[in-house]
Amino acid sequence: MVATPIGNLEDITMRALQTLREVDVIACEDTRHTQRLLTRYDIHKRLIACHAHNEISSAAGIVKLLSEDNNIAFVSDAGTPGISDPGARVVNAVREAGFPIVPIPGASALATLISVSGFVGKAFVFEGFMSPRAGRRRKRLVELLERDEAFIVYESPFRVVKLLEELASLAPDRRILVGREMTKAFEEYVDGTAQTVAGDFAKRTSIKGEFAICISPSETARNDDEGTE
Repeated sequence: MVATPIGNLEDITMRALQTLREVDVIACEDTRHTQRLLTRYDIHKRLIACHAHNEISSAAGIVKLLSEDNNIAFVSDAGTPGISDPGARVVNAVREAGFPIVPIPGASALATLISVSGFVGKAFVFEGFMSPRAGRRRKRLVELLERDEAFIVYESPFRVVKLLEELASLAPDRRILVGREMTKAFEEYVDGTAQTVAGDFAKRTSIKGEFAICISPSETARNDDEGTE
């Protein structure tokens, strides 16, 4: 399981590059996306597609290739596989078939955002992509806001304004940090209360890129945590 850059192609480890060069096959979420990374580092390998819509059938194919003495690297489009990306079903199938699984760690949008947030304490909740259904999403936001930990969500450019508006209506004074296009050419971080950040994005005429959003614990929870140190 090989972590790849979340944006900047230089954010790849030497071990990851060595692994991609040595394996027989690379299973990837999107062959075209992965090919750009491989071209950058002059790596030429057989690619097979393994994404959210074919992961079960692809897992069986990967097990078959392993049984034929092939070494396989699995990568998602960006970051660490299996974190709001395909990979978990492949891992389970490969493990059940008796083959070893080795993590090759590296970039992660989750860790990247947490490192610059300044308000994630000893514990946090990772929610990933929230439900596109308004009622279900709002209910889950209420549950998360009632917890004592910070929480992190991912969102697309098509729903991020709606999500920020819901956060502003439920907890207008809660501090949040929005990371957009992290590590890429147009990288941006917007920090402030839910209300001010929602207002900022509501005024934008064009919103592009992938988003990670960190929502702080309540003020009481932050004070309690700081008081124990």
